[in-house]
Amino acid sequence: MNRMFTKASGVLLIVLALVLGGLYVPHTASAAGTYAVTFQSARLVSNSHVGNEWYTEAQINGQSVAEGSTVNVSSSSIKLYGYAEEQDKIPDTAEKTQTVKTSSISASGKTVKLQVTVTENRGRYSGHTAVWEFTYTIKPKK
Repeated sequence: MNRMFTKASGVLLIVLALVLGGLYVPHTASAAGTYAVTFQSARLVSNSHVGNEWYTEAQINGQSVAEGSTVNVSSSSIKLYGYAEEQDKIPDTAEKTQTVKTSSISASGKTVKLQVTVTENRGRYSGHTAVWEFTYTIKPKK
């Protein structure tokens, strides 16, 4: 009798493990796909007496990129970053970050423009601003 009970409970445990194992579906991130993200340009849109010498930096998912460079990204979101610095004794700086969910990108792609506004912090033009526009294109890779 004991032997029969042991076999039955073993079979029951296996069946239970299979049933529970079949019901458990691990959570997976949505299919991200791969996207080609290109930093098109950083251009000075307006400048009201902030300065003439500038340094700019662009990043895609934390990776610095030059104008015209493309980074392939495989994730469910893409982090875009723009930084502008007016270079003088006391630099004026500004930065902006935007995260784009890949679910919002159409099959034809998407253009994202970050506006980075630098404000003069000293002198007679204190409070005046300069606006930089960082342009990125995101296209699904096929």
